[in-house]
Amino acid sequence: MDTSRRRRPAAPAAALLSAALLAGCAGTGGSGGGEPELGPVEVNPATAALSLPMDAYTDTEAERIRMGRVQQALVSRCMARYGFTYEGVRAAEAPGAGAEDRHAYLFGLADPAYAAAHGYDKSAGAGSPAKPAAPQLSDSAYVVMNGERPGAQGGTAPDANSEEEAALVDSGLTAAGQKVPAGGCGREGFRKLYAPTKDSVDLMFAFGLASEAHDRSRQDSRVVDALGKWSSCMAAAGYAGIESPYDVVEKLGLQDAPGGPKAVTAAKADVACKREVNLVGIWGAVEKAYQERLVEEHAETLALYREQREARFKLAASLA
Repeated sequence: MDTSRRRRPAAPAAALLSAALLAGCAGTGGSGGGEPELGPVEVNPATAALSLPMDAYTDTEAERIRMGRVQQALVSRCMARYGFTYEGVRAAEAPGAGAEDRHAYLFGLADPAYAAAHGYDKSAGAGSPAKPAAPQLSDSAYVVMNGERPGAQGGTAPDANSEEEAALVDSGLTAAGQKVPAGGCGREGFRKLYAPTKDSVDLMFAFGLASEAHDRSRQDSRVVDALGKWSSCMAAAGYAGIESPYDVVEKLGLQDAPGGPKAVTAAKADVACKREVNLVGIWGAVEKAYQERLVEEHAETLALYREQREARFKLAASLA
């Protein structure tokens, strides 16, 4: 029984390895524990081509930006009820079609072309303008936005986990002859989009499962073996003592120049070693197996989460 509900293109056959070669002593693969059996293991797949079970429950960057705009629109409508014009912070532009690679850094830098051009500089070519400051609010507008008076101790004002519950919570504040919603318009905008009813699944639920699967995969013997081989390859390339792809920049002191010549040289070796041991292919298959297990274990809550996510998209369309 699912008890997790919260309150608050395919590679050609020649490019596939037999999962049995990597399954080893992986156990039965059942949901009771042990290392899950693997499906086909691709050889050095591009991260953009990776398809993981939790992707179906996770917004893309374009969808996150769109939902941010919808939430801002809901906040603005709430503020307008009290006579305030509020436009909020200008939302970021959505990435162009085909521009997103949601798993680009899931296993560390993995794109040889990017490594050769930019090293570890994740912002290269992004051209994102500085985020403008939030508009200044008068004291009265602040009360309506935040559901508390300026200078009040944060976190002490009445609030609610869902919009359904908020209807029963008295903020103790009024403006323009109306009760200010619990938590103010800022919280109302969030609740209307992400927590309209008491059974609303936590917005971070799917992310939490994906993170859990990743943590489990890092301890899996097949990933540990691949990481050991990658580390040995890096040592042979002149980068000894690096055990994880996530530690390269810090270990080599590249924080101040992640796109400099030294970083590019290291990044090229890093990616080459990943490809030599098929780290992305192996780790991706293991990650997928753990995600599949968690999807099965939390099927009921995920079904509700997906239903509520689709409802958010419909709300977004109605406000467009």
